[in-house]
Formats: sequence, C-alpha cells, structure tokens
Amino acid sequence: MTKLADIPPPSAMVVRGHIAVPCSEASERQPEWGGGDVRHWSSDWTADASLLRAWRNFVSANHSPFTTPGHKRRAGELHPDLGRLLDADVPLLGGLDSMRLEAGLLKDAERRAARLWQADWCRFSVAGSTHANQALCLAVGKPGDTVLVSRTAHRSVLLGLVLAGLRPVWLPTEIDARFGIPSQLSLSALEQALRDHRDAVAVFCVEPSYVGTVSDLAAIVRIAHARNVPVIVDQAWGAHFGFAPGYPAHALSAGADAMVISLHKTLPTFSQGAMVLARCDLLNRVRFDRAFEASHTTSPSGAILASIDSSRALLASGLASTMLTELAERVASLRTELRSVGLTGPSPEDFPTGRFDPAKLVLQTAASGYAGLDIERELIARGMPLAMANKDMLVALVSLMDGPDSLQVLKAGLLAAVAHQQHKPRAVEVSAAWSLPVPTQALSPREAFFASHETVPLEQALHRISTEAVTPYPPGIPVLLPGERITADTLATLRNVAATKTRIAYVADPDLQTLQVVRDIYR
Repeated sequence: MTKLADIPPPSAMVVRGHIAVPCSEASERQPEWGGGDVRHWSSDWTADASLLRAWRNFVSANHSPFTTPGHKRRAGELHPDLGRLLDADVPLLGGLDSMRLEAGLLKDAERRAARLWQADWCRFSVAGSTHANQALCLAVGKPGDTVLVSRTAHRSVLLGLVLAGLRPVWLPTEIDARFGIPSQLSLSALEQALRDHRDAVAVFCVEPSYVGTVSDLAAIVRIAHARNVPVIVDQAWGAHFGFAPGYPAHALSAGADAMVISLHKTLPTFSQGAMVLARCDLLNRVRFDRAFEASHTTSPSGAILASIDSSRALLASGLASTMLTELAERVASLRTELRSVGLTGPSPEDFPTGRFDPAKLVLQTAASGYAGLDIERELIARGMPLAMANKDMLVALVSLMDGPDSLQVLKAGLLAAVAHQQHKPRAVEVSAAWSLPVPTQALSPREAFFASHETVPLEQALHRISTEAVTPYPPGIPVLLPGERITADTLATLRNVAATKTRIAYVADPDLQTLQVVRDIYR
C-alpha cells in the first residue's frame, strides 16, 4: 500500500477536472480569480491536507481497483461526459486508504479539525449537515426526553427529533421589523422555558439564520449552562465563522457544546461535505460516535472527505483570512452600489458587533416596488440562479470563491433586471415561516410520524393533527410539523404560500390541495 511518505509533494501536480497535469503546464492555463489574483493556486497550504494528497495520488496513478464504486473511474469509455462526472469519485475504503484504514488518514484529518476549532471530538460527514444534525439529536438524549428547540430549526433537526423520539419545546425568534427577518433567539423565552422544563436535556439553536443574523450566543450558553444544559448549534451557514476579523465567532468559541457546519455552503467543498464538532464536558463522546455511525454511510466518498480536509487546511492558512476580509469588503461595496436602485438590505452595521455575517447578501425589494420573483426569473435566464427569492426578498449566496469579477456580473444582472420594473413601494412582509405563532404540540413528532393517518382536503384540516413537515423552501423552516394541531392561522398561511408558487418540500401534496393528518382516533 502506498504510504504518505511516498506521495509526491503537492507542488508536483495540479488536478484539473479529472486529469492530473504538471504544475508547470497548468500554470500556463490557470483561470484567474479575483481579477488576476491567483493566490488560490498556491500549493503551500494543501500540504496540510493529507486526504487531498491521498486523492491526488490515487487519481494520478494507474490503479485497477477491484472495489466499489462500480464505475472504476473508467466510465469515460462509455461517454466522455460520464467520465468527467465520475472520474473524481474515489472511495475512502480501497481508495484514499486501505479497506482496513491502515493509514489512519481520516482519523488524522478529523483530529486536525478538532484542534483547529478547539473541540474534543470531530467527525466528517459526507451526508451533509442533515446527517450531522440528526446524529446530534440521537446523541443528546433518549426517547421521551425534552429538548428546547429554536423554531427556525432546519428540517434536518426536526426529523432528528423523530428519529430520537425527543419532545420539543419550541423557542420563538425575535423579528427585526426593519427588514422582516429573524434577528435572534428570544433570551427571555429561553429563560422561561428552562424554568418550566427543568428536565430539558439540550438547547438546539440555528446560528446564523438563513439570512445571516446571529443571536447573542454567549448569552444563550450562559443561561443554559447555569442549569447544566448543553447548547447544540446548527451553524450550517457559518463554516467560515471565526477565521477573519469582522466575522462572527464560531459557536464553540462562544461556549457552545456542539456545532454542525456545512463546509459545502460557503467553502470550496463538494456538495454534502459537512462536519460535526463537540466538547465533551456536558456530552458523552461514546454516544457521539455511536449516534454518528447510526445513520452515516458505510461507503464514504473519499472525494468529499478530501474536499472537507482541504477546506479545513485552507481555513487554517493565512490565505483564508485574507480572502474572507476581501470578500466582506466587496460585498459591502456591492450593497452600497445597489442601494442606488432601491435594493436595500441588512448589513453588519445594523446589528451589534459579531451579530451578522458580512459576506451575506440579502436584498429587500419591497420599499422600491421591485418584484423579487420577477428579478429571480431574469437572473435565472442569465445563468445566475439565487439561493432564495420571494416577493420581497432576494438572497444571493456569496462564497469564498466569489472574486470581484463574479460580483460585478451579479451586479450587472441585478441592474438589468430592475431597469424595467414597476416602482410602486409596498410594506415589507415578514415570511410566514418566521412569524406564524407556534401551534400546539398535541403529539410528539415521533408519535405523529408513526401514527395512522389519512389524507384530507386543505379546508377540512382545521383542528386536525399533522403528520407532515410542511416546509416552504428555501429557507427550509417549517410552517407545520408532525404532531402539531392545525389552526386557522396555519391554514391561512398555507393558502398564501401556495398562491405564490413557492416550493413546498417534504409533503405528499406539494400543491397543498390536501394534507396528511392523524386519524380521528387521536383528535
């Protein structure tokens, strides 16, 4: 078996697409980033990414594997496009490492990540933050235990409650009326919930929110730890936090006990690349490992793992801090320029220090009269899909890999899209997913999920108990959850959401003509 010592130094080879070429050749044809800045091609920081080095060694060697995956990296013989798609796919087992994991590359990479984020425990997930959040749900308690959960929790946490049999107490989020977005978890509601539910085993919160706002996490931790209750943070949208001035601190540095980060959302990582990290003062390391393995694949993608490791190495380098600082400056400049055409939105200056992601580009269209959905359609036609759009809001996901040129393209597209829009100002509306009063939890999510159910027309669902998570997407925050009693407010919100043609995820009837509810015996 090839040892790390035998792997050529990273400066010897650059892998572009599925073809490995010498750096001397690649340097002549490198695409530019950041208007001519090619620092990202520097190989120095990749020397710290052992999984990336193992991947590079595998794809540049003449292997004839008799392991999975079945394409054997020869799918290009069937069709060149299939080769381009699959040739980067290398397994961990029998690829980056032996079937017995003798080199210990993954464990070493996870230890390096734990050191970087100052955690006691770390695992790389190739199934996204969905798997990582659900593993934490399985790790913190047993069926029937009470957990306090932010109402802005992602569907992955909610289904984690079903898997683990946990009983949620929902925590409301305060709304910033200036922008119609969630601003922070209510500290007073958290304190009251901890007094009312002294048996709570954990607090689950989402920091940052989908729109970049961050709660006073240090205060949340202080309140929860006063009762020896651990704080679990879904930091999926903040994998870059804590690595450059002006950005919020990452959750563990704010005192949280565990956090999930989706590196693929804002860093150069394959889709599904995520990480879960924890400190074990109030949590059990053995339970973590058992819970993580319970729902993770036994055939992890070495390519995804290598990209996670490379993003970790990038964050550990000085290059990431410089890139993040420049990114925040470019986004701030773009916000200022777009205000001239009436596209406004939140910025770090609108919140206390460290309470908003400076790289988050959220644009409000209501005050200027622009139609967010119309702008989105024009941008899609120009090859620029957005992360989120509704009548009054646009969210353009800007990542570490967006240099000045790409943001200029976005700016040009936005200016062209609004050039012929109607200008009739309207009031900002708060998304129903963030403003709807929390319905009564008549059954636990697990009880409702497994209950006998029936399908009824939407108008006949009043006062019934939902068996579905009804989730406008994005941002993936549910209007209705399994076990909740359906109210008149809920039905009104669902009708409004359906009328806007918003994608409704995770339901049997995405047009919302019908809902699945618990049979009458449970009413």
